[in-house]
Amino acid sequence: MPDPIVLDFDGVVLDSVDVKTKSFAALFEGEGPEVVAKVVAHHLANGGLSRFEKFRWIYREVLKRPLTEADEKRLGDEFNRLVEDRVLKAAFIPGAREFLEDHFKKRALYVASGTPEEELRRIVERRGLARFFRGVFGSPKTKDVILREIALKEGVAAARLTMVGDAKNDLDAANKVGCRFVGVGGNFTNGTVVVADLTRLAEKVG
Repeated sequence: MPDPIVLDFDGVVLDSVDVKTKSFAALFEGEGPEVVAKVVAHHLANGGLSRFEKFRWIYREVLKRPLTEADEKRLGDEFNRLVEDRVLKAAFIPGAREFLEDHFKKRALYVASGTPEEELRRIVERRGLARFFRGVFGSPKTKDVILREIALKEGVAAARLTMVGDAKNDLDAANKVGCRFVGVGGNFTNGTVVVADLTRLAEKVG
């Protein structure tokens, strides 16, 4: 079979990045517009990073106060409430549905996301997408750890995987394990293989 493909989810399969941006803004709107601006900027600059890592950064660097376990759980629950129903209604990234339909019987497809794994699997199942993937993985594991586990599961070297992502975090994970990378969108420097959406992804992954 052709080599496995590992896809990020938000911004790669579903057009759901803006949903999460608005949810971060709503979550911290009570702290004032300056805080919201910093929160949104950090979120956008760190696509693919776990929301809990972002919460910790916001409390440490912006709010300058401790984040208790109870506060972290409350933020996570509220964020999930704001996000999940909207993600379930999000449109596909152009070409994503077609790529999944065309390739899931030909090669192993996986999801590696910064979304909490239980929530991610629930969304994938509710969107009727579970049949396309051999595995769906999310936080708290980091993406480099997930990529290594997928390579082990498939019995191939990590270099045989291709990670498809829309954020620097995805590229960094691919570089860390030594696998190929295809970027989606315009967030990458020269030298990175990039596609505007998934309509031409098949040409890049072989």
